[in-house]
Amino acid sequence: MARAGTRSRDLLHIPRVQLAGGRAQRRSHRRSWTVTTPTSTQTSNVPSDREPLLTVEDFSLDLAPSGEFVPVLSDVDLTVRSGEVVGLVGESGSGKSTLAMSLMGLVPKKISRRRSGRIALGDIEITGAPRRALQSVRGSKIGMIFQEPMTALDPAYRVGDQVAEAIRRHTGVSRTEARKRAIENFKLVEVADAERRADAYPHELSGGLRQRVCIALAIACRPQVLIADEPTTALDVTTQAQVLDLLRRLRDELGMAVILISHDLAVIAEFCDRVMVMYAGQIVEASPIDPFFIEPEHPYSSALLQSLPENQPPLRALSVLPGSPPPLGMEVAGCRFAARCAHMVEGTCDVAPIPLTARGDRAFRCVRADELDLPGAAR
Repeated sequence: MARAGTRSRDLLHIPRVQLAGGRAQRRSHRRSWTVTTPTSTQTSNVPSDREPLLTVEDFSLDLAPSGEFVPVLSDVDLTVRSGEVVGLVGESGSGKSTLAMSLMGLVPKKISRRRSGRIALGDIEITGAPRRALQSVRGSKIGMIFQEPMTALDPAYRVGDQVAEAIRRHTGVSRTEARKRAIENFKLVEVADAERRADAYPHELSGGLRQRVCIALAIACRPQVLIADEPTTALDVTTQAQVLDLLRRLRDELGMAVILISHDLAVIAEFCDRVMVMYAGQIVEASPIDPFFIEPEHPYSSALLQSLPENQPPLRALSVLPGSPPPLGMEVAGCRFAARCAHMVEGTCDVAPIPLTARGDRAFRCVRADELDLPGAAR
């Protein structure tokens, strides 16, 4: 299932290696690194001359779930190109799903306030777009696979009718043609006995089949960008592998870009070209997948990798990252990870907001990165 080269789950077991001449050589170059807020925090093996499908620039968002606005996302930058897979990782509450909902234009305007930045899908502005314009974009230009298929699907309608309705809404074809295309989509996502399954209600299908129906619904109108929010969370290991293989095949056949949100670093390693790590509403590291697992640049990324069971010595307690992220709305003077960071220096890391430092195809939000030799996977 892995792509060519040293990839996928093997990254979690490889010995320590030196990249690009070793850590010492890379340190010597870091003095020339510039502190920026780039419009793209990452590049990948996907040719950089391809036009971006999705662009997020300096995006900051406040939410008011209980009446008072609190910052949820801060200074988010992201560029996604055709055919690439970008992984988005971070613990619960880091802002991953909120960012995904913002990309879809699904954050309710009554409880949200954009502080800065923009989101654009090609030449279409998502931020500030009217409701009708967003409805025409969802499904046709950008689609989303939600975390829980049972809540994403309408329990009162047959699954085939739900996919057919999405096709009719965006294409205007007849009911008969929409039904035909819906069944074709079921076959594309490998739903066995597609004609019969199309007449089933969501509760009549297994978890794996419901997830395939959700994928068929998300790709029904061949969107350019597919957001997969924890698409394998409720599935067994075998079904997880099948769903990931399916997403990879659809990416290759349809040429769509994929944003994969997951807390499972093994899934990210196996499936993604690039990874973005979120912490307390900010992107703290962005990197091509291989160097991220071998030599992370941010202490939080390193802590995540060290907590993997594969990285623990036999018969020893699992490594645990103490503490918790700052609560929503809490003002943090410096690095948002400083209170939990073993490398924090008072007067350096906790004084001013930490900007994003970018060089080449990597970016990170740490003022001590040039001094640290952080362990990665299997080190």
